[in-house]
Formats: sequence, structure tokens, C-alpha cells
Amino acid sequence: MHPQRIPPQPGQESVWDYPRPPRLEDTSKHIQIILNGVAIADTRRAKRVLETSHPPVYYLPPDDIQMQYLVKSPRTTYCEWKGQGAYYNVAVGEKTLENVAWYYPNPTHAFADIKDYVAFYPAPMDGCYVDGEKVEPQPGNFYGGWITSDIVGPFKGAAGSWGW
Repeated sequence: MHPQRIPPQPGQESVWDYPRPPRLEDTSKHIQIILNGVAIADTRRAKRVLETSHPPVYYLPPDDIQMQYLVKSPRTTYCEWKGQGAYYNVAVGEKTLENVAWYYPNPTHAFADIKDYVAFYPAPMDGCYVDGEKVEPQPGNFYGGWITSDIVGPFKGAAGSWGW
């Protein structure tokens, strides 16, 4: 089954117009992440990865993250485009979330600009925001895309989408 692309309205982007292999780009959008009532990240210097069928994944510079809340996890991953990844657990007060943030300590050449930048799964957080809009997590609990009103799908991760 092939997905039925949702045509974007003015001011929107379709994930079906994003490239494969993915593209990395700077964004000046205001990115905020809240957990357990604490703003653990706040930046206008994020980078986003755009890949066909996926909502953007935002990577934040460590200087704009309250890194004292991030604890390295033993979990690792591998991305065919970005290379070997590593994870963080996030602990704020009595709340600890395991493997909810990831980064690339030695990314491939094409993604060198996200070295040590951190991406967060939005679902476990109290809120992840892009320019003040609370994001919806990419469906499926596997990918880390952030869905906002200016992004249309359908999105990989939804039921029946694994064959896309």
C-alpha cells in the first residue's frame, strides 16, 4: 500500500516533499522542552533533519540544554545516514525517563553539524514546543519526529506504514 499524500496548504510542508537521504538544516524556530515543570531546553539555534515520510527531528545544541538533567545511557543505535548514536536518560526531580534523548558523538560527514546535539522524543515529555505550539509525537513510538500544524503527512510510524 502506498500512502495518499496530504496536499499542503499555504505555509505548510508535506513530509512527502522531504528528501531521502535526509537533509540537515538550521532553524531559528523557538524550541522548548519541559519535563516535570522544568524547562530543560530552550533554543533558537536548533537544527532539523528532514526525511521523506517523517516529521522533522530537532537537534538542540548542548549549550541550550540543562545538561545536568541528562545522564548517559548504555543504549546505542545505528542510523544508516548519521552513524552510531548514543542515548541519554533524563531525570528531573523524582521523575526519570530512560532513553528519551539521543545524540551522535561521531556523526557521518554529511551530519557533522549535529555532533553532540541532542534530540528528544516528545511523547514522554510534559511538552515540546516549536514557536509556542505544543508538538504531537510521530506515531508508533519508534521515530522521534515532531508534528506541528505546519507539517502534513501521512507520517511513517502510523499503523500500516512500515512497508512505505
